[in-house]
Amino acid sequence: MKQEMIRRTKQFAIDVWRLCSKLPHSREYNSYVNQLIRSSSSVAANYRAVGRAKSKADFINKLKIVEEEADESQFFLEVIDEINTDLELSPEIKRLIKEADELVAIVVASIKTARSS
Repeated sequence: MKQEMIRRTKQFAIDVWRLCSKLPHSREYNSYVNQLIRSSSSVAANYRAVGRAKSKADFINKLKIVEEEADESQFFLEVIDEINTDLELSPEIKRLIKEADELVAIVVASIKTARSS
């Protein structure tokens, strides 16, 4: 599961980057795009760091960071979905919103499991 999540979070960051490269280049969009690229890549980078946790508390803390960054990514994807005017991009945006939601759910479940064990 860990390797699958490493692959999945990395693919999420790459897919978000690819989406962002197709969005309009304007001052308004750039603000959201830059934040989305940062948060989505942080999901992947911080999930990798989970494997280097030094204690149970550190493990949970690192997972909480992943949860927050995935939730932030989902927020910016939702905003972009609402302001997007390119109908061809809509299915990809919606797919990434769903992926962000699933990543949050998986991480929240992992945090609950770690706290109870």
